[in-house]
Amino acid sequence: MTPLLDVRDLVTVFPSDGRDLRAVDEVSLQVHRGEVLGLVGESGSGKSVTGFSIMGLVDPPGRIAAGQILFDGSDLAKADPETRRSLRGRRIAMVFQDPMMTLNPVLRIGTQMTETLHAHETLSRQEAHARARDALGQVGIPSPEERLAAYPHQFSGGMRQRVAIAIALLHRPDLIIADEPTTALDVTIQAQIISEFQKLTEDQGTAVIWITHDLAIVSGLADRIAVMYGGRIVETGPITEVLERPRHPYTRGLIRSVPSENTRGTRLAQIPGVTPGLARMPQGCAFRTRCARADSTCAERPGRFGTDQTYHRCFHPHEEALA
Repeated sequence: MTPLLDVRDLVTVFPSDGRDLRAVDEVSLQVHRGEVLGLVGESGSGKSVTGFSIMGLVDPPGRIAAGQILFDGSDLAKADPETRRSLRGRRIAMVFQDPMMTLNPVLRIGTQMTETLHAHETLSRQEAHARARDALGQVGIPSPEERLAAYPHQFSGGMRQRVAIAIALLHRPDLIIADEPTTALDVTIQAQIISEFQKLTEDQGTAVIWITHDLAIVSGLADRIAVMYGGRIVETGPITEVLERPRHPYTRGLIRSVPSENTRGTRLAQIPGVTPGLARMPQGCAFRTRCARADSTCAERPGRFGTDQTYHRCFHPHEEALA
């Protein structure tokens, strides 16, 4: 089956001191209709920049230097600004990590939501108002009719995030890129938002890229997972397979660092060191300076070992299942 989104060898660079630093380094991923892909990794691994690249929101002097972004067969990497603008919000929506990137502080919530609807659909004022009100109720905002008249500063951080999610859901897009959308929400609302995304995928066939560092959410939501480090996808595959039998040492380190009832009373496993900056990224495998299995072979750039759908980038992968 042809994927809705097919990203092939995407490279996004930012110039610095006379050279181009690769924030996204030959990233390839696929998302089918009705599928949730979890994109996980530490801060600075390139997850958000990958989402911005797909949306066409990389600000100059950053740019897409190579690769393809095939959305429903059309290459967005070569699309003109008007074509991208017609797709954003209508067929491809993004929920930003910081809701203040989405909301205009000087406009009422209702105005922002109805303008989003009028930008892509021909609706009466009453129809747009009703759609906006229903969307707020869908994400758990109490008294949605009254809240439409409020300004963003009258909402808490978590409430603003729910408004941002409601705006993304307005057009029931084909693809939603959710950049840590539930970080600021309490557990009850978090579960409600995840449930709404699941309904979208099941009922509307909406595809979702869920960007997060929370493996617990991904394990219950995603169909497949892609693990990023140093701007590259180091492992990808079906969620159950990757979490139960991670091949890449970095994936295994992330999973083992999550608190579990199975390891009560023992110290959490830690990945030594920190993610290097783009200007200090090691040659070859970017993870080798933090990896206990690294040797001289890792000074070479590892390719993909496996299939297009399930692969890892490691010369010394783990073979055994994770306890």
